Amino acid sequence: MIATPNVGGHPGRDPALLKMAREAVLPGLVESFSTVLARFDDVLFDRAGTAGASQLLFLDGMRELRRRREDIVSGFRAHLAQAWDALERGEPLSAEATLAGQIEDGLSLVPEHVLESRLAVRNFATVLLRDFKPVLSRLDRRVGVIAGGLELQADTNPISPEHLGVAIHEAFADCELAPEVRLVLIKLCERDLQQPIGKRYEYLDEQLAAAGVMPQMAARRPAPRAPSPPQRDDRDAFDGFETEAGLGAAGDEGQAPAWARRFADRWAESRGRLQGSGGAQVEQAAQDRYGEGGESLGGNQGMLLDALHELLQQTRHVREDATSAASVAVGQQRPLSQREMMSVLSLLQATPSATLRAAIGEDGESLAQRLKSEVLSGATRLGVDPAQARLDPQDEDAIDLVGMLFDVMLDERDLEGRSRELIGRLVVPFVKVAMLDRRMFVQKTHPARKLLNSLAEACEGNTGESQAERVLMGKVEEIIERLVAEFNENLAIFLTLEEEFRDFLTQHRRRIEIAERRAAETQRGQEKLEMARQRASAELDRRIGDTTLPQAIGEFLRQPWQHHLTLTVLREGEDGASVGEALSLADGMLEEVAEARRHIVGKPWLQAWHPALRKVFASVGVHADAATSAIDALHDTLQGIAESRPELERALPELPQVALPSPPTQESAAVELGSKVDVSDFDNADADRFRGLEIGTWLDFVDKDGKVQAGKLSWVSPISQRLLFVNRRGVRFCVASPEELAVMVRLGRLRAHIDDGAFDSAMQGVIDRLDTRNATVH
Repeated sequence: MIATPNVGGHPGRDPALLKMAREAVLPGLVESFSTVLARFDDVLFDRAGTAGASQLLFLDGMRELRRRREDIVSGFRAHLAQAWDALERGEPLSAEATLAGQIEDGLSLVPEHVLESRLAVRNFATVLLRDFKPVLSRLDRRVGVIAGGLELQADTNPISPEHLGVAIHEAFADCELAPEVRLVLIKLCERDLQQPIGKRYEYLDEQLAAAGVMPQMAARRPAPRAPSPPQRDDRDAFDGFETEAGLGAAGDEGQAPAWARRFADRWAESRGRLQGSGGAQVEQAAQDRYGEGGESLGGNQGMLLDALHELLQQTRHVREDATSAASVAVGQQRPLSQREMMSVLSLLQATPSATLRAAIGEDGESLAQRLKSEVLSGATRLGVDPAQARLDPQDEDAIDLVGMLFDVMLDERDLEGRSRELIGRLVVPFVKVAMLDRRMFVQKTHPARKLLNSLAEACEGNTGESQAERVLMGKVEEIIERLVAEFNENLAIFLTLEEEFRDFLTQHRRRIEIAERRAAETQRGQEKLEMARQRASAELDRRIGDTTLPQAIGEFLRQPWQHHLTLTVLREGEDGASVGEALSLADGMLEEVAEARRHIVGKPWLQAWHPALRKVFASVGVHADAATSAIDALHDTLQGIAESRPELERALPELPQVALPSPPTQESAAVELGSKVDVSDFDNADADRFRGLEIGTWLDFVDKDGKVQAGKLSWVSPISQRLLFVNRRGVRFCVASPEELAVMVRLGRLRAHIDDGAFDSAMQGVIDRLDTRNATVH
């Protein structure tokens, strides 16, 4: 049977205080929304000036905003009023159910622009829930008390960020806005409404406390944060998951990338040649002649290259064995000229040798050593006697640095198969760049390193499983083929290809964002399903436990009824009307079983439950005559028990096999910690940091083989509090609780992600390896 709503409200509610609270907060929230909305058309106008091809979309959005402003505010006001009315009736409205709308199974896909809007307002709510957690916790309890002792939470408190997010979604729902314009507006709401909403919350909290509603809950000021130390190790880096900056603004000729700051600091300690916090000041100006056409580099860049050169010299004999190029060259007379070097490298670029290709495919062999051997061997094709030739020290430095850079990149990044092969084809062109313009190593905006960063991003983790991944890999291959075919000594080709690929990658990133949102929607649906499964299983266990039931009754409750209850909870939530109806059906059937066992004869068994029984059987695909036959089997079973005639008892007819989707699973090797790991051994401070982690934060997951894969926090479950991470393709690959992530930190399987790009990250790896070998020397 269906429960009748309590139109009089929840018993014990305080109408006067509810009215006071409503007047204290709802008009203010609407006023704040209306105020910031009035400024958005100017923002859209400014955006249009820099939107390029999307300019008209923002101008149309500006006009639509001006035309529909009153309707937008009315939509915002209407949802908040609806949610508050539901509270006053004692039936708090679920923000999640309202946002999801009326869909058939809770897992259905929705149009992309609606999905994007939902995800955007959920992010809006996540930010506010984090920033105003203490006051919201008090308001949940205080508003619940005056509403009659209801237990409110983020999903049901009518003024919570969740409901404000729904109100914003509803406000813009009927507007004719391009998806990108709609998302900009929601993001503007997040930015501009944060402070006024916080003030409204604090004001209502103070008013309720002054009115005597749970006055013992005093507002507590948050403890001041300790300043972050200037130097942080990997573990300390979790104190905010900050990205380390470079030595100033990107593109500044006198500035260097992030790895250079760390290298300069360490080199200054051991040599005293650099001073200052980032090595930006030098004791004397260094004139460096590494630039093209005799053009000197800035003092900072030149000093960094000098320091790299010295470090390479100090570690060379540790890195090279008896068969290395340096050993072979000892005592030989003439270094290869730059023209000869370029000619040999051009030959290798066009037709790389089998041994060089093999070195790219293996983890153990040094690319730098293989390259130097190949260059000296290739010189014979130019008529140079290898017994009379050696490498110039500066050229050897260039080969060493590029070779080690690609060694680190291929070892530590998720590059396998075709991806590894394609990135490996860039080794020789980048050696040529290093010889022509050594600023590539120290200039953050150099087009060669920007192209490598983009290509590595496209290849990393790309297995070609989806059509989008295959299209992306096809474009990568096209860019690399053109670079190999067209690059001689003109660096302009890197700028051309980088701009072309950047535009293509921007479009691909848009597809990744959609995939990421779908991953979050799928995870949300699966967790709702798992919650519904658990509720149905718990309700069944609570009623029957280890009780022995007649076969037909037991089969009915364990199969069609449990399936029906799961679907009902999934669609309507924990307290839906149909959920109550299904629970009443189970209780009624068990009561009739008890009556039958007391041998009450002549009772019209299950007659009152026929409509509910047919609904249950319909949920598993049993209709009409088949449903009648199943109900008859239940009836005859009860009749046989009542008359003590076991031969009358019947089994249910065979029912269709109906399966729900599988519950969520963890999908990445990065979260396979092993059966011997103590999952209770973790630092609570780490777990707390993960609970406050911002959406969009990247972390590095390290597998058992030392491979690193970056993961982006895409969504936090309001049900289980687990964190969903996606890879660079927008595909879910790790779902874990804060405690599980803290265990991974303790095991060294998770660390802060420093987003310096593939080039800078690899250069940091090169410096770390050289430092280790330098320590061995000393």
